[in-house]
Amino acid sequence: MMKRILFVCHGNICRSPMAEFVMKDLVRKAGLEQSIYVESAATSTEEIGNEVYPPAKRKLAEHGISCKGKTARQMTRRDYDRFDLIVGMDAWNIRNIHRICGSDPEDKVRLLMDFTDRPGEVADPWYTGDFEATWRDVLEGCQGLLKTIGI
Repeated sequence: MMKRILFVCHGNICRSPMAEFVMKDLVRKAGLEQSIYVESAATSTEEIGNEVYPPAKRKLAEHGISCKGKTARQMTRRDYDRFDLIVGMDAWNIRNIHRICGSDPEDKVRLLMDFTDRPGEVADPWYTGDFEATWRDVLEGCQGLLKTIGI
């Protein structure tokens, strides 16, 4: 059965697309493309239609990962039904996901770093400019998530 994952951050131009494309890369390398489907979205409308932020795009490219064609979209209530897991980057994202979805009766909403040995929030490069720290958080979170899914 297909496992559907939605990564979510504020604008869908830094952290959540990084997570989307890192996870897609891990899934491809594990030969699980028929089992795991991945997307990302924003909680806000600020960046809708914009491409991935250039420094985030460059950080992915450094690791041989392309995010070509990705543009920001806003999460909708319907996404709650479409996805098995909705993964936020920080507590603010989680609050906004709950606001959009109304509630989380199926316990689908999680923080990415909860899939690691160091729970907390994914470093936000929009404010820090440190895309390397975000890369490390996202990679570790996605690796932990893939292990947890255990397909």
